[in-house]
Amino acid sequence: MISTLIEMFSYTFLLRAVVVGLLVSLCAALLGVNLVLKRYSMIGDGLSHVGFGTLAIATAMNAAPLAVSIPAVVLTAFLLLRISENSRIKGDAAIALISTSSLAVGVIVISLTTGMNTDVCNYMFGSILAMNKNDVTLSVILAVLVLTLFVLFYNKMFAVTFDENFSRAIGVQTWLYNMLIAFLTAITIVLGMRMMGALLISSLIIFPALTSMRLCKRFKSVTLCSAVVSVLCFFVGVVISYVYATPTGASVVLVNIGAFLLFWVVSLVSVKPAKGALGLLILVLFVPFLLIGCQGKPQPGQQAQADTPSSEAVSPLNEKTSTTFAFSQTDGEIIEVREKMFISQMNDIYLNKEDYLGKTIKYEGIFTGYEAPETGNIYYSVIRYGPGCCGTDGNSGMEVIWEKEYPAEDDWVEVTGTLEEYDEDGAGYLRLILTDLKVLETRGQEYLTQ
Repeated sequence: MISTLIEMFSYTFLLRAVVVGLLVSLCAALLGVNLVLKRYSMIGDGLSHVGFGTLAIATAMNAAPLAVSIPAVVLTAFLLLRISENSRIKGDAAIALISTSSLAVGVIVISLTTGMNTDVCNYMFGSILAMNKNDVTLSVILAVLVLTLFVLFYNKMFAVTFDENFSRAIGVQTWLYNMLIAFLTAITIVLGMRMMGALLISSLIIFPALTSMRLCKRFKSVTLCSAVVSVLCFFVGVVISYVYATPTGASVVLVNIGAFLLFWVVSLVSVKPAKGALGLLILVLFVPFLLIGCQGKPQPGQQAQADTPSSEAVSPLNEKTSTTFAFSQTDGEIIEVREKMFISQMNDIYLNKEDYLGKTIKYEGIFTGYEAPETGNIYYSVIRYGPGCCGTDGNSGMEVIWEKEYPAEDDWVEVTGTLEEYDEDGAGYLRLILTDLKVLETRGQEYLTQ
């Protein structure tokens, strides 16, 4: 178990994503108690659909997604609140009206611009690793802002949640604190969308609150329990996603479902269930860690992928290219793109290229060539296939430049080279200037699902 966690957090981009995810989960759980008690829990779905529409527009405009989405979703949250209070369109009807309209706009914009690609699936179903460093920094700042405002105005939001009419009668500006709840919710939704997707983000708001209410009866205890449940479920869900290569958002939701069922069963069979409930939750949620720690190594006869191929795996086709070259890096570090996290590491290289330019990168994949019909230029790449959108597989990899004889199409190769950026027709591209290329007899996993 410990070795699995060490391996998992050896990926810097995954560590950043987990930090952001934990903060967003905490914010969503705290606000979720207020929203559930006010019977406004589905605002998460509505605002996430608005977020999808604004992300589509931002992509079409080549603008920063969060910079466009956050103000638009905040304004929509205020609009939803005003519509519900001052018109004949109430609560769920207002949410349905705005959310479906925004979703339709987003789909139309995407169909007319980039098309239904993998990025669209990330927005719909979530991709915790689809954040660059600027997104992470902004997310952390905004999450801390949400937590700070929640703590500062906790008492006022408590009063508005339980008895808004009484609060208004004693002079509390209820409209102001309702706006504050809407503002904090909108920010949390936008930050969580990148992680959970437009279709799953509302689970972070609803599940922890409903789970805690099975056992806890006071507002403060429900809020604290929701925070603990949300953080634990998110962390366990991410670890399960990493170990078993399942979608992160869906894994987190399934763990939340398990926690809800556990609390529900305990509430049915126990007279005083609140005492020790969190301890029981922690025990049950960390059962997957025990299972992970008990996973054995492949038995004799089972096929296992070697991290470093032997010299005997070099194909005769490319024997002359198997010489080891000196690397140009000053620190001698080689960044190895591992099979387990291939797609995610490649995404991080493209998203945070400044961290990788000039460094030596090593990975395995399928050698392939492409001839541009407009210019007749031939580009060579080493790729692996991964999840695409709408039933179409995508691929991830990198263009490579090799000064010697290239291998045959569809050969399984191991490449090592220095990452550089070049400009062509006004656009920037990444490629590897190879220092070593080997054709391997043993093929790795061609289709990756993480």
